[in-house]
Amino acid sequence: MVFKGSSKSSTKSIRFVDELRQEMATISDNKSKQAPYRSIPKAEMIVLDAPGLLDDYYVNIMSWGKNNVLAVGLGPTLYLWNSVDQRIHKLFHVREEDNWPTSITWSEEARTLAVGYTCSNLQLWDAESSKLIRSLQGHSERITSTAWNGHILTSGSRDKSIINHDIRARNHLASCIKKHSDEVCGLKWSNEGDRLASGGSEKQLYIWEASKMSSSKFLHLFTDHCAAVKALAWCPYQHNVLASGGGWNDRCIRIWNTQKGICIHSIETKAQISGLEWNRHHKEILSSHGYSTGEDQNKLCLWKYPSMTKVGEFGNHEPRIINLCQMRLFGFGMFLDPL
Repeated sequence: MVFKGSSKSSTKSIRFVDELRQEMATISDNKSKQAPYRSIPKAEMIVLDAPGLLDDYYVNIMSWGKNNVLAVGLGPTLYLWNSVDQRIHKLFHVREEDNWPTSITWSEEARTLAVGYTCSNLQLWDAESSKLIRSLQGHSERITSTAWNGHILTSGSRDKSIINHDIRARNHLASCIKKHSDEVCGLKWSNEGDRLASGGSEKQLYIWEASKMSSSKFLHLFTDHCAAVKALAWCPYQHNVLASGGGWNDRCIRIWNTQKGICIHSIETKAQISGLEWNRHHKEILSSHGYSTGEDQNKLCLWKYPSMTKVGEFGNHEPRIINLCQMRLFGFGMFLDPL
């Protein structure tokens, strides 16, 4: 503003102020207009037949390794599908009746497959040679969850126990924890390998410190969920953040700060949650769903983080989605529903 001077200089100054105001208004309008969200695929890239897939919410029978090979259990048979050359290889077929794979997990280097079975046995398979390497004992009922942490393989069972197996040692049993009061259906080690999340059918979620698991002392116990806690996923860009999803009577995704032991976000999805996967390239999380109270059943939902606003839906599945996993190299989701 000009307070003194010739009328000529005042006119120039006033014109300058008007131009400045107009420029600031344009900037403000541009800021208020949100940029359109990135393009989201509307259809699947490929569909694979999956006859014999168990319609069981609690099993985890699909795993995608760093070798870009998808391992999936279809009834008594375990298949390997190479996403690069599209080849399918049958790793093994179980001859025993009702002793089918109920948990499948690739090791971190994708050389070994851990396979848990209905009849409580746990096996390690060499995928390249298609040979059984080792059988690990310890559980008395079916094994529905497994997770790797370096040379440690962690397994969870319907016998309510969590066992850490040191696969380097002849006596592989490193520790056994019995805190859950029902089937352990979800296990996930943090990206740094210092914490383990375990979810049970009794609606409880435990956080364990790797250095203290032999003492069976947990770091946190969360009881906010109202149904089984199967879906677990550690955030790849925030060390202490964990996402968990509940079953039919819960239908909530909860985001936890495991350092402070608090829930920092909860979102009602209106559908059973069978899987969660963080996007490694964008701040998003993908959820897979089963039974629903409305029209959202049997879908994949994409959520923006940390606002947890829904940005997309995928899939038109008649049966519910049982498992969800993510391709390691390119980062898109893979999911299975029973035929």
